Amino acid sequence: MDLKDRLAEIVGRDNIIDDPFLLESYAKDYSFVSGRAPSLVVYPQNKDQVQKIVRIANEIKMPIVPVSSGPPRFHGDTVPCKGGIIVDFSKMKRIIKIDPINRYVIIEPGVTYGELIPELRKHGLRLNIPLLPRASKSVVTSRLEREPVLIPKYQYDYLDPLLTLEVIFGTGDEFRTGSASGPGPLEILKADKVNPWGPGSIDFFRFLSGAQGTMGLVTWATIKVEVLPSLKNLYFIPVKSAREIVPPIDALLRKRVVDECLVLNNAFMAAILADNHVDYEKLRADLPPWVVLVCLAGYQRRPEERIAVMEKYLKEICTSIGVQAYTSLPGAEGRESRVLELLSNSWNKEPYWKLRFDGFCQDIFFLSPPSKVSKFVEIMNEVVTRFNYPKEEVRCYIQPMVQGRGYHCEFSLPYNIQQVEIVRRLFIVASEILIRDSAFFSRPYGLWAEMVYRQYPEGMRVLKKLKSIFDPNNILNPGKLCF
Repeated sequence: MDLKDRLAEIVGRDNIIDDPFLLESYAKDYSFVSGRAPSLVVYPQNKDQVQKIVRIANEIKMPIVPVSSGPPRFHGDTVPCKGGIIVDFSKMKRIIKIDPINRYVIIEPGVTYGELIPELRKHGLRLNIPLLPRASKSVVTSRLEREPVLIPKYQYDYLDPLLTLEVIFGTGDEFRTGSASGPGPLEILKADKVNPWGPGSIDFFRFLSGAQGTMGLVTWATIKVEVLPSLKNLYFIPVKSAREIVPPIDALLRKRVVDECLVLNNAFMAAILADNHVDYEKLRADLPPWVVLVCLAGYQRRPEERIAVMEKYLKEICTSIGVQAYTSLPGAEGRESRVLELLSNSWNKEPYWKLRFDGFCQDIFFLSPPSKVSKFVEIMNEVVTRFNYPKEEVRCYIQPMVQGRGYHCEFSLPYNIQQVEIVRRLFIVASEILIRDSAFFSRPYGLWAEMVYRQYPEGMRVLKKLKSIFDPNNILNPGKLCF
């Protein structure tokens, strides 16, 4: 019996793809990573099927590459470097439980932002979401990738809001983390499933976070949710340079005044608001160089009164720092409601906003301490100038994380087909310079993996040792990270 027949016995022939054209599409990616087409694409519907697929792959030493989100895929972590089987979780779409009292949701990896956000609203809840996630983006994948979220005051750890999860390791063994690790199936488990630490003295959920599918296949996860505000007011704090970004954010977060809190430059703001290319050029010219966006939220009890109190603190803090908060967006008056809608939802249009005007986009993102944010902006400006890339086209997004203890810095470089080689070299040089200047690439996709791990030989040896224990045959996404 060949491989296809064995897998068909597990998932059914309707859940297997062996069409060469479709298989080739899984090896294409917008980032600078090349890959090989997989042998098959398999769609499991439950944990037992996933476990059987992993055991077959172990038996024949066949690589497995997990995929959960829909296209486009930007980072190369789902490109099958060594061929093998694509395990596509998009048909595992159950929302297993929504708990408004304890504020969590348990979901399978195929559940997307476009599906979960409206479902939670029906229960008076919301996700602490990343900025403009694709509607087809898997929520579980997003949390495993540690994508930054918009409300730093509710983030107590870089893995928040990920809580507990169930995983099938490369050995084929089933495992549950944290307070979900008790005996018995999920349906009868009486633990609250919201304590992510353990079992024992090891935080296994950290072991799986950022692993790009190289350590295990997650079959469900518990995600922390928040109460849905009954009233939200959005404010804009324009600043002229990157040096003025951190002080107002630091003061506002220390006093826990704001909910959503982020920074966009004029190119980024124009790209998400513009209706067409002409509108984009006009907005980019009219908007302030940088805008700090903050939201004040009122909930079930006296929402207007709560917002009035928070607004008083907001104005006092801005006055003490020498900036001003506006309810209208300078340079784009009348589009404030559109901005508020974008901050609360996934991006459900085609093409994705990063690909709207030029067709391609390359991202550079990393973590920074508050004191070095402006320096990294200056470094990027110097590098793009060196490569004759138009500096005004660089889209920058800065997101405070974990109550402002660290900052996510992201630079998006849109380009067309004629600029491919320039952007490729710019991406490599800028990444190397930023790493050398202590930018922390905590999610080392593609080419970044070699740049990061060559400076971390001791950690790399430990990771390889752990890989040999939990995936001894190296079947899980080989070729990624340092594996």
